[in-house]
Amino acid sequence: MSKMRDSDGETADDKDVGSLCGESDDPAPPADVPSESASGVTVCQVDEPRIQRAIREILLAVGEDPDREGLRETPARVARMYRELFGGLHEDPRRHLRKFFTEYCDEVVLVRDISFNSMCEHHMLPFMGKAHVAYLPDDRVIGLSKLARVVDEVARRPQVQERMTEQIANLLVEELHAKGVAVVIEAVHTCMTIRGVRKPGSVCVTSAMKGCFRNKSSTRAELMTLIYGDRR
Repeated sequence: MSKMRDSDGETADDKDVGSLCGESDDPAPPADVPSESASGVTVCQVDEPRIQRAIREILLAVGEDPDREGLRETPARVARMYRELFGGLHEDPRRHLRKFFTEYCDEVVLVRDISFNSMCEHHMLPFMGKAHVAYLPDDRVIGLSKLARVVDEVARRPQVQERMTEQIANLLVEELHAKGVAVVIEAVHTCMTIRGVRKPGSVCVTSAMKGCFRNKSSTRAELMTLIYGDRR
């Protein structure tokens, strides 16, 4: 019997915006001062004053008055928001997969409907949805919440859905040595629903199949039934 669980995360011209990264529960050091993350990787802190200056410039550029009452604190709010939304940039999601248990399990383990929010790197607009993450263990089994934590940290950075799907799958393959890994992501992209083509209700679905899920059609079909049931 297969196991299935539902889930219950200088100036703007002087430096590339892509270098902004990091978040910590401890008081932040001065901007651009390197620090060491829990995984031992040297990262930089989010430069909130720089973000505030950039947001103020955007408000001026669109013809607004950043000093009026309703916008006066907006740059600071946006800076704090970016610190939160991009918090996964300096985290190593692998750490969640390195605490495992040696158990015999020869059936699919699936955590379905893991909600997430991410940011499309093309337009800096959010996309959100749910991820279905499955693996067929060899001899390593992990806590189900760890799969949700991996999804959350990979999502909290500038992303594209296709890369996010592959990143999650590859992490599980590399750390769990599973017989098979499958990741299916369904998401609504606001860069497609509120601008441009403006198609609300459209959903993007991506998948990454590794090992037995790619090589055996019967195992893949079992997974799709577990995820969607009669919804297909």
